[in-house]
Amino acid sequence: MALVWIAGGVLSALLGWLVWLVVVEQAYTAGSDLGYNLGLAGGLLMLSLLLYPLRKRVRALERLGEMTSWFKYHMVAGVLGPLLIMFHSTFQTHSMNGRVALYSMLLVMISGLVGRFVYRHVHRGLYGKRLTLEDVERELNKSNDNMRSVFVMRPDIEVRLQAFRREANAPNRSALQKTWQFVTLRHRGRVIARSVCADARKALRKQAKTDAKAEGEVNRMAVRLNYLLAKQGIEAYVEAIVDAVQLSVWEKLFSLWHLVHVPFLYLLLVSGIVHVIAVHMY
Repeated sequence: MALVWIAGGVLSALLGWLVWLVVVEQAYTAGSDLGYNLGLAGGLLMLSLLLYPLRKRVRALERLGEMTSWFKYHMVAGVLGPLLIMFHSTFQTHSMNGRVALYSMLLVMISGLVGRFVYRHVHRGLYGKRLTLEDVERELNKSNDNMRSVFVMRPDIEVRLQAFRREANAPNRSALQKTWQFVTLRHRGRVIARSVCADARKALRKQAKTDAKAEGEVNRMAVRLNYLLAKQGIEAYVEAIVDAVQLSVWEKLFSLWHLVHVPFLYLLLVSGIVHVIAVHMY
């Protein structure tokens, strides 16, 4: 994880330096060979974004690789393409058609980032299969079974977690209450998970001291391992409750996102074509 943060910092610094060269030092212009080729490469990458929906809908293309690979390419091209076009434009627009094309591209990019965020809540992992309510309920039951040993030591933990589950699934809420619950449920789940984990740790330490009276010493390594397993089970259980409650909302948001993202993509295609024609004609 540390290496990821370091690599991200280095890349961000490098990107900032390149932006400084382009904007402040004016290393090239949009009409120069370098600027033109950056725009061409970025435009082709953006155009290639249409390959992913074609791969999904045209059966004749099924032999051209797995959908996960196409989706990965779609995500990378959706970020790298706009970045190259921004460098092509030197982060400025000097014409109406250029502004329309640039803003259309930014709409598609922002929409894509939002879509990626929503996508991760309705699929197993970033490139996994779409989740169903049965999948989430299965995870919830599995987490509940793994928690049995903790429940035996502290029955009140099970009571509190079940109370959280009942409250999360409480019906007959107003639209405002449902919205507030959706926004705050994951945070409240994390709060109760931390509280329950603290109580589980106390129970494990108490149990270890009781065992030490018979064995002569406290096995700190065993206490630590048992706590980590209990913590993992508690967090997984609370996470499963939140996922089960929120899944239907995320599915609706994902459907609405599709209705917005696709028109943005076509708007980008048309505005990009108009921009290219205008540049070469005038």
